[in-house]
Amino acid sequence: MLSVAPDLFDTVGAVSEDVACAMAEGALKNSAAQITIAVTGVAGPGGGTVDKPVGLVHIACAREGVDTLHERHIFGGDREAVRSQTVVAAMRLLIKLSE
Repeated sequence: MLSVAPDLFDTVGAVSEDVACAMAEGALKNSAAQITIAVTGVAGPGGGTVDKPVGLVHIACAREGVDTLHERHIFGGDREAVRSQTVVAAMRLLIKLSE
């Protein structure tokens, strides 16, 4: 449903601006939704690298006729804290795009 090109994962990785935007745009294209949001990141506790540390999150929001918005965050705390902060940031971005 998201229609993310498989080679995108090979070139930039799953946790990236490009993948987050492609996910949001694919969901918009392949559904009846008027606005979509996508999140990809490393919530932890493991899985982080120097380039993509635990807490790194990419959020994208897409709406037809409007440029896709993207935000990059590095949140602190444990897995639950990263996930909670991600939800708040995603809702703020969704509101911003819907204004």
